[in-house]
Amino acid sequence: MDRLKIIKNHLLVKGREPCITTKLCSFDSSQDCLHLKSGLQKLGLTNIEVSSPPVNYEHYYRTLLTPEAVKFVADLVNTFDNDVEGIFQERQRRKLLLDSTGGLPDFSKKSAILHGNWKVRPVPQRLQCRHVDLGDVSPSNTSHFVESLKTTAQGIQTDFDDGHCPTWKNQLLGLYNIYQFVHGNIAGVPPVDQAPVLMLRPRAWNMIEHNLLVNGKEVPGPLFDFGLLMYHNSRILLDNESGPFFYLSKIEGSNEARLWNKIFDYTERKLDLPHGCIKACVLIENILASFEMEEILYELKDHSAGLNCGIWDYSASFINKFGHRKEFVLPDRNKYVSMERHFLKSYMDLVVKICHSHGAHATGGMAAPILPNGTTSGTVFQQIVDKVKGGKVKEIQAGVDGFMVYDLRLLQPMQQLFKKMSPTTNQHQIKRPDVNLTAKDLLKMPTGGVTQQGLRHNITVGILFIEAWLRGQGHYYLKGAVEDSATAEISRSQVWQWIRHKAALEDTGAVVTMEMVHNIVQEVIGERFWSAQNSEQFSTNQDKDRLLTAARMFEEIVTKRNFPEFITTYLNMDHTFLEYQKK
Repeated sequence: MDRLKIIKNHLLVKGREPCITTKLCSFDSSQDCLHLKSGLQKLGLTNIEVSSPPVNYEHYYRTLLTPEAVKFVADLVNTFDNDVEGIFQERQRRKLLLDSTGGLPDFSKKSAILHGNWKVRPVPQRLQCRHVDLGDVSPSNTSHFVESLKTTAQGIQTDFDDGHCPTWKNQLLGLYNIYQFVHGNIAGVPPVDQAPVLMLRPRAWNMIEHNLLVNGKEVPGPLFDFGLLMYHNSRILLDNESGPFFYLSKIEGSNEARLWNKIFDYTERKLDLPHGCIKACVLIENILASFEMEEILYELKDHSAGLNCGIWDYSASFINKFGHRKEFVLPDRNKYVSMERHFLKSYMDLVVKICHSHGAHATGGMAAPILPNGTTSGTVFQQIVDKVKGGKVKEIQAGVDGFMVYDLRLLQPMQQLFKKMSPTTNQHQIKRPDVNLTAKDLLKMPTGGVTQQGLRHNITVGILFIEAWLRGQGHYYLKGAVEDSATAEISRSQVWQWIRHKAALEDTGAVVTMEMVHNIVQEVIGERFWSAQNSEQFSTNQDKDRLLTAARMFEEIVTKRNFPEFITTYLNMDHTFLEYQKK
C-alpha cells in the first residue's frame, strides 16, 4: 500500500510534466534545410515548408527529400487535398446520421455492382501466392526489417501504420531503409526480385505529417508516405516484377477506395508507369466497410490485390461507431471475442465469398504470438505453434488465400501447414455458395461479460502502448505476444465503453467506474516499477516519469465525454507526444 501511495502522490503533483530538451539544428541540418528550400524555389515552389532533419539524420533527409521528390508529394497534396477533406466530411455526416436516427448500416440494394459478372485485373506473378506474410514490420526497426528480408515469407507488411510510431526520425529512417533495399544497398539480403515482396502500408487517412506543410497546411500522412515511396522506388520495383504493392488501412467505404484509385491513376501517369501496375490490398478494419466490400473491390478493380480481414481494429470499430449504444457493449475480448464468434466468422466468410467471386485474393489476419527466445523446439515452443496452427487451420478451411505471422520462426510451420491443406497457389476455386448473410449476421454482438482480469489486461495494454509511443516505438511485447495500435485500440475502447455503460464485473458484480480504473492504473504502474521482471525497463527516473505520463494520458482518453476515434490520432496530435519527439 505504501508503494501505491507514493505513486498516487507522484501522479497528483500539480503541473508535473516531463523534462523537455529541445535540440537545435546542427550546422549540417540548417544547410540541408536551406539547400532544399533553394531547390524548391528554383522549381517555382514557395508554398512548401519542410522541417529540418533531426541530428544525425541528415543523410536520410538529403537522400529522400530532394526538391523533385518533395514537389511530387506537394503535387499529390494539391491535387487531392479537397478530396481528402471530403472523406472526413462524409465520415462525420454518416456518423451523425447513424447517431441521430439510431439507424444501422445495411447492404446496398441499389448497387448495379452486386449483379455484375466482373473480375478484378489479374495480379502479377509474385502476388499469386500470398500464403504467409510477415506482419507489423516497421522499416524503422532496421534489424527486424533486414532479418525479414532474408526469410522465405511470401511478403512483408512493411508498416508505417499499426506497428510503427510516426516520429520524424522513424519516418525518415523507415523510408530510407526501404530505399536502400530497393536500390540494392543493403549487404547480405537477397535482391529485390528474390526477397519477399514488400507490401507497403502507408499511414491511414486519420494521420497527418507534421513536418511538411503545403499551402500552410500539414499534409495527409498517407500522401507523404505513398508519394515518397512511389517517387524513389516504383520504377525499380516494377522493372523487377516486385511492385509497387500496398496495403490500405482503415478505409470506411467505397468512396475512399475510389479516391485511392484516382491517386493511383494520377501517380501512374505522372511517373510514366503502366496503368494498373500499382496493386493494393484493402484491410477491412471497419464495420461500415464490411457492408461495401464488393463496391470497394469494384472501385479498385484495376489495382486490386484483394481484401484482408483481421480482428481487433475491426472489433474496435463497433465501439467507434456504436459504442454509446448499450446493445453494442462488447464483452471481455480475451475470453469472449475470437474469429469463431458469429459476427467475426460471418465477416471472414463474406470476405472470402466476395473476393473469390471476383477473382481477388482474400487474406486473414496476423498471428501475434512470440516464440520463446533462443529456441526452435521444446514443449512451450510446440504448444505455441500448435495454438497458432489451430486458428489458421480454420482460416484455411474457410477459404483464405493467406495470412500473416509476426514471429519469423512461425513462417516455416505455417507455410508447411498451408502446403499440406491447400497445395495450390491460392484458393480462388472455393466460392462459398453456402454463405448467405444479412446485416444482422455482421452486427450480432457476442454474448459474455466483463472480467477483472480482462479489464486489467486492457488497461495494461493501453498504458504500455502509449509509453512505447513516447519512446518512439510502434509496438512492444507483453506476455508472449506483440502488441500494436490495433490491440491498443480495442483495449482503450473497451475500457471507455465499460465505464460509460457501467458494466458489471462477472467475477464480483462490482461496477466499472472511473475510480476503479484509476486504482487499477496505479496497481499496474506499481508492478512495472518494482517487479524484478520489469525493473530494468523502468529503472531510471526518466523511465518512470514516462510511464506515469503514459498512465495519465490513458486515463484521459478512456474518460473523454466523446469517444476519440483513433488512439493514434489522439496521440499524434497531443503536445506531450510531440514534445517527447524532441528529446
